[in-house]
Amino acid sequence: MLPSVRAYAAAEAANPLTVAKAYQQFQTEGLVQVQRGVGMFVAPGAAEALRAREREAFLRHEWPEIRARMRRLHLDPAQLLGAPERA
Repeated sequence: MLPSVRAYAAAEAANPLTVAKAYQQFQTEGLVQVQRGVGMFVAPGAAEALRAREREAFLRHEWPEIRARMRRLHLDPAQLLGAPERA
């Protein structure tokens, strides 16, 4: 269950109107469901929907630039997969 607008706004020192607008947007996007008299809950599938949206944004906006840079540097994707991770 999500915290109430007032509780979240107080905990995060945010404007309650801003929190209410965000909650409304989440509901419009189908990410949360309201149960009258009970509260607001994360909708089933919300996490996957957000991941799908982020994947789409990555592939549309970020990947073309990354791919072009890899070509300029003559990097093979296999080289990246074998590269050690750095923090």
